[in-house]
Amino acid sequence: MTVVGGGTGGEAVVVAGDAELVVGAARHLAAAELPPAARRIVLGALAPALDVVGEYVAAGRRVVVLASGDPGHFGIVRALGERFGAAALDVRPSVASVAAAFARVGLSWDDAVVVSAHGRALRTAVHVCLAHGKAAVLTGPGAGPAEIGAALDRAGADRRLVVASRLGSDGESVVAVSPREAAEREWGGAVSVVLSLRPGLPVGPAVTVAGPPPAPAGWALPEEAFAHRDSMISKFEVRALALARLGPRTGELVWDVGAGSGSVAVECARFGAAVVAVDRCADAVARVRANAAAHGVDVAAVLGDAPAVLGELPDPDAVFVGGGGDDVAAVVAACAARARRAVVVTLAAVDRVAEVRAALGAEGFAVGGVLLQSSRLAPLPGGVSRLAAANPVFVLWAERRPGAPDREEGAPA
Repeated sequence: MTVVGGGTGGEAVVVAGDAELVVGAARHLAAAELPPAARRIVLGALAPALDVVGEYVAAGRRVVVLASGDPGHFGIVRALGERFGAAALDVRPSVASVAAAFARVGLSWDDAVVVSAHGRALRTAVHVCLAHGKAAVLTGPGAGPAEIGAALDRAGADRRLVVASRLGSDGESVVAVSPREAAEREWGGAVSVVLSLRPGLPVGPAVTVAGPPPAPAGWALPEEAFAHRDSMISKFEVRALALARLGPRTGELVWDVGAGSGSVAVECARFGAAVVAVDRCADAVARVRANAAAHGVDVAAVLGDAPAVLGELPDPDAVFVGGGGDDVAAVVAACAARARRAVVVTLAAVDRVAEVRAALGAEGFAVGGVLLQSSRLAPLPGGVSRLAAANPVFVLWAERRPGAPDREEGAPA
């Protein structure tokens, strides 16, 4: 079986004359030179087409599958390999559509994050665009430039979008727009690559741009790594456990509610998650932004009172709640009602533990927790050390129970 990628490089695909079955999308079949006697199957539903391919392969008959660009990059090679095995495939790629899109604007792309929204959740692609300054999204039905632009515009993202359509064809189009302009424009049904770029990235040859952060070499950073007020910051021992239970990762959205210095928000962003930090104090919001900038990550800082302000935010995958004020149970309940996967809460007051646990359990979460007590080594005269006890903190975590239905999906971003 030969799998041929074409289109983005501008070259025409010529199918060998011994091919007995040619499979591809209608646009691929129309653009290729095919043997007159070959049977043609227009790809719609994948499973029936693979069944026919299987019949030909089993009979030792020649099969050619047509695809776009590099069919091993978010393409049909995965499905064919799972069905027939990699040894059965002769893959002949052309220029990957993402590579072609970046080439059109003169940017390197070895530091870009690439995600597909074709047949996948749009929210994941949007979160990647929010978290990373250089990203590429392969679009699909219901997840095109307009939907991506609308989601980024609702999130207030400071991004420039480059929409590359029909790459390698006579109708090729490469257009730079704002998220709002993308949302308001009619793009038709053309297959597109959307580049999401932080403003200020130069466009031209030989460009070097700082890319997405790798998995951090160090985390649970010391308090001194963040600007904070009067030690109002999650201590690194507490933050280490909170991060472990939150599990922030690329493609997800994390809320940090009652953010204070934003230390948890910044560390989640360093793991590649999109992050929204919420605080009722303007000074705290300013500190969050300063700390995010100091660590080279994007964190959306929102000024407002929780839970009221939470209704304006996109649904999170995980939520961290700090502060533990009088309204903490109501805040936790509102967060748990929206969280898709996990909630972590830190509390100093034992009186709040029972009501917070009840609020989490009422939303279908399995709840665990510890009282975290730590003592740090501190110097004494004579070159010896003592133990300096930190204030104990309750760390509660909640995960959706296995088999429990996820909350109803809201706006993707």
